[in-house]
Amino acid sequence: MPSVEQRGWCERAASMLGGHVADRAGLANLLGLVFQYDAREIISKVESHVVLSRYAARGVLRQIGLLLLEGAALTSERFKEIVTALKEGMELRGRELFSPIRLALAGRAGEGELDRVILLLDEAAGISFAMPVKSARARIIEFCSALD
Repeated sequence: MPSVEQRGWCERAASMLGGHVADRAGLANLLGLVFQYDAREIISKVESHVVLSRYAARGVLRQIGLLLLEGAALTSERFKEIVTALKEGMELRGRELFSPIRLALAGRAGEGELDRVILLLDEAAGISFAMPVKSARARIIEFCSALD
């Protein structure tokens, strides 16, 4: 039987992601990104190399890594602050900014629904699930370590 915390998180996740998918399989696919993360596997994919080869991708990863290492939980407000800092500091927008972030934290490049997956990470990491969830901070450390 799920705990009250688990049920609350699941309801929030379904609310955040439900409008971005057509069916349960699509929801399960996005939720799987929260619970399954292996940076080496992600980096080994051709699609990942395409993202990482784009202009400023590694710079974006370095900067978001530094910002996430500051330790504050990645909430919606914190994510907005990070994106604003990156936009201002690196003068990037769109795909050049968001694709590396989504790849490193959600595990694949894609659209805005992945930002919602990212926003679920730290809260899920603080809840005891059958499978441990890696926080955004843990993911960026693992991802950057796997790049070398």
